[in-house]
Amino acid sequence: MRPLSLPLQQPRAQSAFLGVERSARGLKWIERLAPQDAHIAAAIAQRHNLPEIVGRILAARGVSLDDVADVLNPTLRALCPDPSTFTDMDKAADRIARAIETGERIAIFGDYDVDGASSSALLKRFLAWHGLDARIYIPDRITEGYGPNGPAIAQLIEDGAQLIVTVDCGSTSFEALDVAAKRGVGVVVVDHHQVNEELPVAHAVVNPNRQDCLSGQGHLCAAGVTFLLCVAAQRRLRAKGAYAKSPAPDLLGWLDIVALATVCDVVPLSGVNRAFVVQGLKVLRNRRNPGLRALADAAGVNKPPSPYTLGFVLGPRINAGGRIGDASLGARLLASEDDIETRRIAETLDRLNRERREIEIKTVEEAAAWADRTLMEDPSAPIIIAGSPSWHKGLVGLAASRLTERFQRPCLIFSQDEDAGESTGSARSVSGVDIGAAVRGAVEAGVAKKGGGHTMAAGITVDTARLHELAAFLRAALDPAYRVASAAPELAIDGVLKPRAATLDFCAQLEAAGPYGQGNPAPRFSLASVRPTMIKEISGGHLRLALQDIDGSQISAVAFRAVQTEIGAALAAGRDLACHVAGRIERDEWGGKSRIEFHIEDVAPANAR
Repeated sequence: MRPLSLPLQQPRAQSAFLGVERSARGLKWIERLAPQDAHIAAAIAQRHNLPEIVGRILAARGVSLDDVADVLNPTLRALCPDPSTFTDMDKAADRIARAIETGERIAIFGDYDVDGASSSALLKRFLAWHGLDARIYIPDRITEGYGPNGPAIAQLIEDGAQLIVTVDCGSTSFEALDVAAKRGVGVVVVDHHQVNEELPVAHAVVNPNRQDCLSGQGHLCAAGVTFLLCVAAQRRLRAKGAYAKSPAPDLLGWLDIVALATVCDVVPLSGVNRAFVVQGLKVLRNRRNPGLRALADAAGVNKPPSPYTLGFVLGPRINAGGRIGDASLGARLLASEDDIETRRIAETLDRLNRERREIEIKTVEEAAAWADRTLMEDPSAPIIIAGSPSWHKGLVGLAASRLTERFQRPCLIFSQDEDAGESTGSARSVSGVDIGAAVRGAVEAGVAKKGGGHTMAAGITVDTARLHELAAFLRAALDPAYRVASAAPELAIDGVLKPRAATLDFCAQLEAAGPYGQGNPAPRFSLASVRPTMIKEISGGHLRLALQDIDGSQISAVAFRAVQTEIGAALAAGRDLACHVAGRIERDEWGGKSRIEFHIEDVAPANAR
């Protein structure tokens, strides 16, 4: 059996920023803006009348001089692709339009994460506008797993479905979709996951990551693809005169749902994705969606929503239903117009999220102990693999994320079903190491039963008896790329910031280049040669600090989950020996007042060289 060979990315040679060759996290600090791009940064600032720092931030993220206007003011008019450029999109739109015209019964089969819930709710809203009460089916993460399965498809058909639309899944569901084909029921697949050349039998498979799709929109999440399907179907219906006597749905009014999925699925915030998030946040601020309004109230959101609100406040609560509760709650919340129902669901999701956090802490602690043992035996291991029957299947992805962040290498965490003899796992990776390709390679090689995903995240199912075989395969597949990626792990920094310069006006200047997220990282600065004048441990293992510059100016700071870590120890040492601190500045709203807070990501002694 030949392991998969992954492409290597050669590291660039660059001098250490502030002389930090190895920080508390073992990282080399580098300046994000390459020296040869300094002239582009200056030109951006001059032509568009922007502060110098904004020009540097844009240039460091690959924004060209001609693209600045669309980046600073992303609109759908300028950035939205023609849906017809997607393979099978016109076929899918025609089929949806025909189902609306004839009043067919449609079933929507979605995934149990935020993207799946958002896609399901978006399509249900579109169909409801046209008089169809589509049924949403979200599989149970524990008993059914990811994607369509034969029994569920058969039951939907028994219940009267004349057309099945899968959203955020379906591209690799060969056996399940064969069930529909044999029963004569058409299927439209709307997905975005990476796939090989072979596709399942379906009326249409709309997936920008299928190998014969030339749309160039592989960075979209499933809700983004679903939105474009609604655009295409609405265009078909308009051409047939469907809106001669009644208005068409306001698709732009549903961009809050698309923005939620775009941020939570961690797809690159480039191209039309930027427009989805910027315009979607505007819709969200109007609190038009009853479900999102109820969820924000349950979560105690008391300031204008931001990408952080989507990714770290609303998203985890919707995910909590699929992880440890009823997987359909998120989709029902986002699709409902009933204030009483949405309030009840939102309160349930908020409670489930609190329970999820408690279980997650225990799982991460146990998995971290396992990882420590792995690295004691093999410090250069290209992947950490751990599993336990006691770990909740719905939380292994979160545990994998925490361990990947901590140990700076791919991590694969399994929940083991002892009765079935099967292990279901979730993997997360680091830049330069394609975990999705490795997992697909394991499936193709017959080592794993099923699996797939993205460059940075993947899911996999394997017979527990073959875990050692899988581990050997993945180590061989990932080792070359991991050795290159880990040879000089780096932390990119946009510049040095003085505490006195971290003002609300400065924060507003930075926000002009947002929203920030995957593919458009938030600006990261260093506070050079500062001393902690106060360190206080707060609940959750976080540290709250005051950092003082040599000129006496101070800034409030927080180091999340830093207690009993290298960062916590380095900050304590900084009381006696000044330290460089790397992180991001955030606007904190409390009691109707705004203030600036520095979120610490790394620390190094001020004399580090």
